[in-house]
Amino acid sequence: MEAKEETAMESEADEPEINYRGIKAMPYIIGNETFEKLGAIGTLFNLQVYLTTVFNMKRISATTLLNVFHGTTNFATLIGAYLCDTYFGRYNTLGFGSVASFLVLVVAARKRRLKSPAQPWLSLYNYTPAKSINSKLPYTNQFRFLDKAAILTAADRRNPDGSPSNPWRLCSLQQVEQLKCVVRVIPIWAAAVLYHVGEKQQYLVFQAMQSDRHLAATFQIPPATYSIFSMTTLVLFLPLYDRLLVPALRRLTRLDGGITVLQRIGAGIFLTVIESLVAALVERRRRRLALDRTADIVISGSRGAASPMSAMWLVPQLVLAGLAEAFAAIGQVEFFYKQFPESMRSFAGSFFFCAMAAASYLNGLLISVVHRATAESPAGNWLPEDLNKGRLDMFYYMVAGICGLNFAYFLVCAKWYRYKRVELEMELELEGKEIRKF
Repeated sequence: MEAKEETAMESEADEPEINYRGIKAMPYIIGNETFEKLGAIGTLFNLQVYLTTVFNMKRISATTLLNVFHGTTNFATLIGAYLCDTYFGRYNTLGFGSVASFLVLVVAARKRRLKSPAQPWLSLYNYTPAKSINSKLPYTNQFRFLDKAAILTAADRRNPDGSPSNPWRLCSLQQVEQLKCVVRVIPIWAAAVLYHVGEKQQYLVFQAMQSDRHLAATFQIPPATYSIFSMTTLVLFLPLYDRLLVPALRRLTRLDGGITVLQRIGAGIFLTVIESLVAALVERRRRRLALDRTADIVISGSRGAASPMSAMWLVPQLVLAGLAEAFAAIGQVEFFYKQFPESMRSFAGSFFFCAMAAASYLNGLLISVVHRATAESPAGNWLPEDLNKGRLDMFYYMVAGICGLNFAYFLVCAKWYRYKRVELEMELELEGKEIRKF
């Protein structure tokens, strides 16, 4: 016995001490992410200017093309997540878990005619590998049709260690609960897609190009630069939120984050409604001033006169976009990371970018449909080459309506959603209740 203890102590001593860099490494990570975001967003907006002025592409074509490009690059994160966990990460089993979790779907379909047990948390097959690094998930009542994948029948065979001989015939309760985690997230993800549709203002650059961008007699702000206002709002608001708002909310709600993750996402989705309404009002003013006065500033390319309205009027909607991102976008990253199964953490990170990708495709489709649908209307095309002859404000009103419906849909999903919990948390909570009884 003593020899075993000495051997265990020696093996522990041989293991290298882990040095968590923590705060020292964080500035580099933040800096890298900041410049990456600047580069990605700046490139997209500058490409809008470049494609329409140098290549003389139509604005509708350039915007649709860039939406497809943006969507495709964001969907590529799924491939990166799989490669990271399966081939390049330290724990190759995580990659296997990301794929194997979906086996329950097939098994549940095969056993769909079986009767569900009265006490599934006791009678379902609940095998856990001895070397599993994942926390155990408690049984949940949602999506009970998936429970049939873990019903142990006489035809099911098991290995000597208790694992199923054929994973396409029998799955464990933990695999079922992991899939439930993914299925529960999907309705929230759908709301996140429509959030990105409202938050990204597709025609912002063209609005700036047809506005007065002068700050001085000889200096004009480049049209693609106005996106910096939303990013600046995001960077400035986050420390204020973390240091001032969260502590104040924590005293009221007694929650560590001040508010729940879903409440944070909901606040961001609501702000997209306000953002779109403000954008519509500003565009209406820009267009009215351009039509009321024969402007003496004409942009190159004969795409219409520039309105005498200062392009700085675009800043309020950009500030709202930055605030919406501070709430919803960051809330989504936290939500997906915490609510996905532990074996699918990299996929959880890519899920946020998949929402952006789907929103880019949806934006491209929405713009194309509106452009074609209003081309022959008596009121004129909403999205022509010359914004002064169009009704971009009506397009923004339509987006505001979509965002309003999305907010209502999100409230329903948030009320229905059940946060992922692990067995240890439930045991500690039960112990706390027993202690309070005394």
